Amino acid sequence: DLVIFDGNLSPSQERNLEKQVQARVIDRSGLILDIFASRAKTFEGKLQVELAQLDHIRTRLIRGWTHLEHQKGGIGLRGPGETQLETDRRLIAVRMNSLKGRLEKVRKTRDQGRRARRRNAIPTVALVGYTNAGKSTLFNRLTEAHIYAADQLFATLDPTLRKITLPGGAVTILADTVGFVQNLPHALVDAFRATLEEAAEADVLMFVQDGAHPDRLMQEMAVLEVLHEIGADEVPRIIVMNKVDMRPEVTPGLDESGRIWISANSGAGLDELSMALANAIGQTPEEHELILKPTEGRLRAKLYQDADVLSESITDLGETHLKVRISETRLASLLREIGRDSVH
Repeated sequence: DLVIFDGNLSPSQERNLEKQVQARVIDRSGLILDIFASRAKTFEGKLQVELAQLDHIRTRLIRGWTHLEHQKGGIGLRGPGETQLETDRRLIAVRMNSLKGRLEKVRKTRDQGRRARRRNAIPTVALVGYTNAGKSTLFNRLTEAHIYAADQLFATLDPTLRKITLPGGAVTILADTVGFVQNLPHALVDAFRATLEEAAEADVLMFVQDGAHPDRLMQEMAVLEVLHEIGADEVPRIIVMNKVDMRPEVTPGLDESGRIWISANSGAGLDELSMALANAIGQTPEEHELILKPTEGRLRAKLYQDADVLSESITDLGETHLKVRISETRLASLLREIGRDSVH
């Protein structure tokens, strides 16, 4: 039997209630931890969940209580509970230090990846939002990826990064992150620091909201609180109102408040969103005229792939004159690839 409280309980409150009702009692934080544990699939995700679980459990280690005996979630502790209180505390401390060391390596690896993207002038856009707002569905729609997306809480725990090409050939990295929730336990915020840094270090945040949810404003405030806690509240953001297909009175696209209404399911409004992303990362497509030598066929092919070719003509000398629409950043990247310094 299980009793769930929609609020946070102190260890003594939890213990006394269990004695009264003769059943396991968990509070809001414990429930969220259990859900996270069931969703974690990757090595990194499992490490982060285990660290948060241990941090939660160690505050509940008190004499005469055998809570550890019936803990589940694969945390590796199956002792007899509070008859070995000091042993349990020591084992938990040792394990937490080990997990923190591993997660610090994960954080450094992610930081190296971000530095490499900056050196290559590739901006990062991070998807953030309340859990079940449709971030992963939108991510799949924009990237044609097939990451897990479902109508459930915390379907995504691990950040997924994909390269996408925006209008005019602008290239960016899109990152899908863990969903936020009201009163997200601090233990989870700390444990998932390496994951949440993808949002804090992004060039632009795509704040996805469920435009049809009756408690949307509450969800928005919950996300803003977490963004503040992880130091991401100053990152430029685009407000994306998802599920416009459930709001027949609303037209997909940009509204008077600057929000972009879309449907991740149907694709409505995604053209406007893609253009807004290109503008936000400073990669708005512009017109350029190029003269290509007969030996630069590879550059011509790449321009047809990444740019909008407006016109093309061939001179008597075999040179190709092209007029294209492409972002300055992407054009410079293509020229570097073939060893060319400038357009002319």
